[in-house]
Amino acid sequence: MGNGFQVQDRFAEGAQYIGGRLRPGTSGRRQDVVDPATGRTVLRYELAGTDDVDAAVAAAREAFPGWSGLTPGGRSEALHRFAAVLAGQAEDFAYAESLQCGKPLKLSTEFDVPGTVDNTSFFAGAARHLEGRSAAEYSADHTSYVRREALGVIGSIAPWNYPLQMAAWKILPAVAAGNTIVLKPSEITPLTSLMFAQAATEAGIPDGVINIVSGAGQDAGEHLVGHPDVVMTSFTGSTAVGKRVAELATSTVKRLHLELGGKAPFLVFDDADLDAAVHGAVAASLINSGQDCTAATRAYVQRPLHDAFVSRVAALMETVRLGDPFDPSTDLGPLISRGHRDRVAGFVDRARSYATVVTGGEAPGGALADGAYYRPTLVTGAAQDSEIVRSEIFGPVLVVLPFDTDDEGIRLANDTPYGLAASAWSTGLYRANRATRELRAGCVWINDHIPIISEMPHGGYRASGFGKDMSSYSFEEYTQVKHVMYDNTAVAGKDWHRTVFGDR
Repeated sequence: MGNGFQVQDRFAEGAQYIGGRLRPGTSGRRQDVVDPATGRTVLRYELAGTDDVDAAVAAAREAFPGWSGLTPGGRSEALHRFAAVLAGQAEDFAYAESLQCGKPLKLSTEFDVPGTVDNTSFFAGAARHLEGRSAAEYSADHTSYVRREALGVIGSIAPWNYPLQMAAWKILPAVAAGNTIVLKPSEITPLTSLMFAQAATEAGIPDGVINIVSGAGQDAGEHLVGHPDVVMTSFTGSTAVGKRVAELATSTVKRLHLELGGKAPFLVFDDADLDAAVHGAVAASLINSGQDCTAATRAYVQRPLHDAFVSRVAALMETVRLGDPFDPSTDLGPLISRGHRDRVAGFVDRARSYATVVTGGEAPGGALADGAYYRPTLVTGAAQDSEIVRSEIFGPVLVVLPFDTDDEGIRLANDTPYGLAASAWSTGLYRANRATRELRAGCVWINDHIPIISEMPHGGYRASGFGKDMSSYSFEEYTQVKHVMYDNTAVAGKDWHRTVFGDR
């Protein structure tokens, strides 16, 4: 790819990765992978059907005893090799991610790919630290300890906005803990998930440990979630689809991890560094063209700073350069598709009847007309209960609202069904500490918004789902806790037996 080979050639054998090799899907339906910057098809492949899901689950089930039976050190060594292979192919991964998603190459190169390599290195180390409680005599006559054991075959579903990173977030903690996995990426962005699995094979991770089925949600996805040999489902995507996944998982009594939508508040107090807040708001609302569930979407600005914040954010947004994702000067790429671009535009167009579009609010023409581009957009004057404030837009749109008192600002920030991420901007220690306590979100940043690190957990509250990706906390999702209890007395007749038969 970045080194000269073509996507169609790379996946000529198919876009399913099952048992360590590529194969075509069996659904009888074809899918196009489209470059959203140009509208050009870069890969046409056969979608996975239910038979492919069955084959992938069977491969994962067959691989489970050997993989889970390795020592933690053995899995750690394999994941360290995996990280090295990924680092060696960084250029190809960045190219493929930008090609299928339309994100600027500088974002893929500096964020998606190094973040994935780092995450792999982290779990290579974390694999050796699957700890339970120390052995102790909690009962005078017994010794107890806790084991953490792998669950079995995991069936995970990842979204299209960060295909590589989301594949890693699903796969790495699962396999580090000794599980095997079948991942269904979005059918419109399967390239880097397939490459990720291929790199694992190159690193010596056994066939069947990591399998990829590239199929549609209503058949391949639902069949994977409902499969009787899948013991856990991890899903990242919209809250609406997450509810359907939960229904299917509940009906088969599976463990469930959901990372769903967000509507992150960006809370600016009147003692904030205005320059920092302005730069932070533009970056945090536009990253990945706003297609980020943690992106800043609702900026609440205390009234003394509100007007200056609006004018400076608008001015900075107008300097953002839309263009070819592979041009190093491009700041903002297209949205994932023209259909999604039109959905985002619909939110903004409807808002014109009750709010003010300060800048943006349109698709560019000229050389960018064939792509799914949309200009950075700033909206003011919307009511708290309006659609553009309440709904997840998933595009380069920031809404700014004023507040007066600190109590009001925190109340407005929390006035959402979601709870994935939030930020607060203040130079005051007590104000900032209050925000960390009272903002109801799984991640709260102070004087920044967006950065994530492998060592810390990612996951939300309420309609944003439950469970954690990344960090050692993710092992809570992917391991079974077992209590083991040994008798220390060697006495056949225990005193407690008299509660069932006989006398003391």
